[in-house]
Amino acid sequence: MKRVIISGGGTGGHIYPAIAIASALKEIDPQIEFLFVGAEGKMEMEKVPKAGFNIIGLPIVGINRAHLLKNLLFPVKLAKSLRKAFQILADFKPDVAIGVGGYASGPMLLAAWAKGIPFYIQEQNSYAGITNKALSSKAKQIFVAYPGMEKFFSPSKLILSGNPVRKDLIDISGKKAAAAQLFGLAADKPTILIIGGSQGARSINLAILHGLETLANSDVQIVWQTGVSFESEAKAACATFPTLPSYVSAFIYEMDLAYAMADLVVSRAGALSVSEICLAGKPSILVPFPNAAEDHQTENAKSLVQENAAILVQDVLAKENLVPTALKTLADKTLLSTLAENSFGMGKPKAAQEIAETILKNSTCA
Repeated sequence: MKRVIISGGGTGGHIYPAIAIASALKEIDPQIEFLFVGAEGKMEMEKVPKAGFNIIGLPIVGINRAHLLKNLLFPVKLAKSLRKAFQILADFKPDVAIGVGGYASGPMLLAAWAKGIPFYIQEQNSYAGITNKALSSKAKQIFVAYPGMEKFFSPSKLILSGNPVRKDLIDISGKKAAAAQLFGLAADKPTILIIGGSQGARSINLAILHGLETLANSDVQIVWQTGVSFESEAKAACATFPTLPSYVSAFIYEMDLAYAMADLVVSRAGALSVSEICLAGKPSILVPFPNAAEDHQTENAKSLVQENAAILVQDVLAKENLVPTALKTLADKTLLSTLAENSFGMGKPKAAQEIAETILKNSTCA
């Protein structure tokens, strides 16, 4: 029986592409056996089992760049993680490994390389992560979501596949009525979808809070995914503006309906969010998280902005500029149409399928 290890995680931007790849592989060959390897205590330990896959956690931690003294135990945790990774390989005996980035993938892919097990890398961002860069020379092939990644990886190994996403997001046509019913909103009213990733985005949340009165005085409605820590505050604030139709929730599971409802999306610029926005063909205002590693979210956003597929608002300017920019954009139907068309043109709906087919064709597990 063919066996595949998928390693990585830490954020939804790593986990959901990993699940999408596994699902695409399983669709092609239902006999494949999977094992995910993540980091102990991180969100993959919850999300992966919910998707129906087994996962084992490593004691690995990321490098703390802000407080260097907190890295004193890093070598110890790395050594423990490597030992555990070798044990996992001995027990599971995979034919191939796939790394999706994040520090959890490092020990697993190093162990796979040492054992002669071929591995592949999938890089979601337009600025490559440190783990993927470090391991790229040993990878069989590298799947990327953006052009120009030759500055990080060997050109001979690159495949421009796009980012794999959940299948329900690939086609949202005809879902507007169901979306309006779910969110309790009007199907014909201009709608702003506000999302900040799986943990919420504080500066975006504060900017929306700051502009609620302006939104309430405009002919719009909002779907607002706040993250857990901001949900109660956002609901209480919206309750004071009854003229603003709104749906507020810590997390939205029906993201296909959320995108179907949206005339404009306000979002961070994480790799997964950007890929979803493009697949949905939605105009967007991107507010990159300024503290992301190597400022990769700004690079992700710029890749859309330079194609006239999105508008960028800097995080530091969000409080004053985000809501006015959103309302101005909503009012410009020509701009909305252009952003939507160019965004859709950057989407790659067959990313997961292409990655799965390439791995099965070129690896020893084929």
